[in-house]
Amino acid sequence: MSEITLPAEVGRSTGTSSTRRLRREGKIPGVVYGHGIDPVSVAVDGPSLRVALNSDAGTNQLLELDTGTEKYLVLARMLQRHPVRGTLQHVDFQVTGRDETVTVDVPITIIGDAVEVRHADGAVDQQLFNVSISARPGAIPTVLELDISAMQPGDILRVADLALPEGVVAETEAEAAIAVAHVGRGAAGAEEGEGEEGAEAPEAEAGDSGAES
Repeated sequence: MSEITLPAEVGRSTGTSSTRRLRREGKIPGVVYGHGIDPVSVAVDGPSLRVALNSDAGTNQLLELDTGTEKYLVLARMLQRHPVRGTLQHVDFQVTGRDETVTVDVPITIIGDAVEVRHADGAVDQQLFNVSISARPGAIPTVLELDISAMQPGDILRVADLALPEGVVAETEAEAAIAVAHVGRGAAGAEEGEGEEGAEAPEAEAGDSGAES
């Protein structure tokens, strides 16, 4: 993915009153760290930052903070929000490199129609909604899709079944279940009934043979 450039002010005061003033001005305080640099206090335009983090990539969006004298390629790592209003209060930006491997969480989307499961009056239950992956920042997918079309009742699709783009490695356990195809109650009851009828037949035969003797 391509990065989004945001202007960033440096040298801001870090006191409570100064931070409140920045927020009243529509700016979000933050800190840039990593790659051996001393932490740099910054302030970023709030609306621009929210737009960037609400893109398809979400918090995995690659950002370039331009201070006028320095440019930092970063990922938003820790977002602090107001406990009541939910508004963004502070962001930690981690410096990264285009050729550096980073570990992030990516959402999983289920696609397709599990026809056989549906015909059995069943349903597919998604149990895992995010997977941890490692990749270069530019290769981070916005979403990973899992096709459930071929699922049969009782099937389980796991992390190992994900089709990962080139250069992307799953860090979540390969056997972790993502989607489970459950049999419908009606179908399950019918199967149990058939099993019970089948179990009664041998008893009847045994009784008949005893009568003959």
